[in-house]
Amino acid sequence: QVHLGESGGGLVQAGGSLTLSCAASGRTFSTYNLAWFRQSPGKEREFVAAISWGSGVADYADSVKGRFTISRDNTKNTMSLQMSSLKPEDTAIYYCAAADRTWGWAIRRTQERFGYWGQGTQVTVSS
Repeated sequence: QVHLGESGGGLVQAGGSLTLSCAASGRTFSTYNLAWFRQSPGKEREFVAAISWGSGVADYADSVKGRFTISRDNTKNTMSLQMSSLKPEDTAIYYCAAADRTWGWAIRRTQERFGYWGQGTQVTVSS
């Protein structure tokens, strides 16, 4: 069982930076693949980035590649998303999510395989 909670959202100007954090409870945090998803008004929730449970391999959506960096600290049960060169189209509610490692890395972009979710944090990028 993992409980997740995001923080760090806010209002930022285009071109600026913001770092989101996801704090987790649970002794087996290190055995979960983790990811960030986001949902903009009127749009479906979409994949942003994921990081594997073991080697820490990362994967990014094309729209954020080169601008966002995902990381995790298993000693602190935390995950972060460093966002830079932010654009108005990055405006969304950002969610962290965890998937049991038994699903494998292949499901990293599949929301339905993530059994644990945070409540979300709002990121607004003004132009």
